[in-house]
Amino acid sequence: MNRKPGLHPRNRHHSRYDFDALTQRCPALGAYVRLSPAGEPTIDFADPLAVKTLNQALLAHFYGVQQWDIPDGFLCPPVPGARTTCIIWRICWPRATAGAVPAQASVLDIGVGANCIYPLIGQHEYGWRFTGTDTSEEAIRSASAIIDANPGLNRAVRLRRQKTPDAIFNGVIHKNERYDATLCNPPFHDSADAASAGNARKRRNLGLAADSGLNFGGQQQELWCEGGEVGFITRMIDESKLFARQVLWFTTLVSKGDNLPQLYRALEQAGAVKVVKKEMAQGQKQSRFIAWSFMDTAQRERWAQNRPR
Repeated sequence: MNRKPGLHPRNRHHSRYDFDALTQRCPALGAYVRLSPAGEPTIDFADPLAVKTLNQALLAHFYGVQQWDIPDGFLCPPVPGARTTCIIWRICWPRATAGAVPAQASVLDIGVGANCIYPLIGQHEYGWRFTGTDTSEEAIRSASAIIDANPGLNRAVRLRRQKTPDAIFNGVIHKNERYDATLCNPPFHDSADAASAGNARKRRNLGLAADSGLNFGGQQQELWCEGGEVGFITRMIDESKLFARQVLWFTTLVSKGDNLPQLYRALEQAGAVKVVKKEMAQGQKQSRFIAWSFMDTAQRERWAQNRPR
């Protein structure tokens, strides 16, 4: 099997899509399958409905998700790429030995979104428990509907609305709670104009006209915030100090490598004891994540020894 570059060995999505199997699991996908110039089955990845239906098929086929949908205008994340890879790399790579996956991990998903992707995959694959947070009432309602529609998820995934828009951990990490890791895919634009320009760039890269009418989705809180990616992650680092003994690893995606030096300075100023970085690739897209902990090696080992197995 030819592995896709940048994917963790545990990632299920190393080979080409088996559209016959996926369509059998999700018949609606058949309406979007067509032949590529090379004569192989594919879909039009410029069509958001086709991408959403492919996600429904992948989640059903690989992760047993019986019902999954998102409201119009919300981000539709790619299941095989960064989402699956990031879960594995973010939690296993910084602290696992010999490729071992931590059992019974408790994970905080900052910005769970309407799609609830991280909890769906992490819970099915590893039995991890998730707390998902979001500032959007509509996103929480959508994620809640997904959880309610899939038996067993409500025992492993809980949701909390972040009622303070500028807060990240404050208000959602409760006293005496402990998390093995936090996850975050932060907004990386610094304004609505920048987000709109990014959408236009994506249309151009796909060979679409500016008036094609296609919108690749994303609410304001998903796409941009004051200060962009650096501003958001810097606030996250600053807040993380307050929960240094309640969280083993804080992690976040970083879309732009040029932002790393500023983030490293913020981590040094915050007093992070351990910082790790992992580069990832999915096709031509390059990204990375950083993880940091305020605990030294001995403290991290004690944490691992005292957690449920």
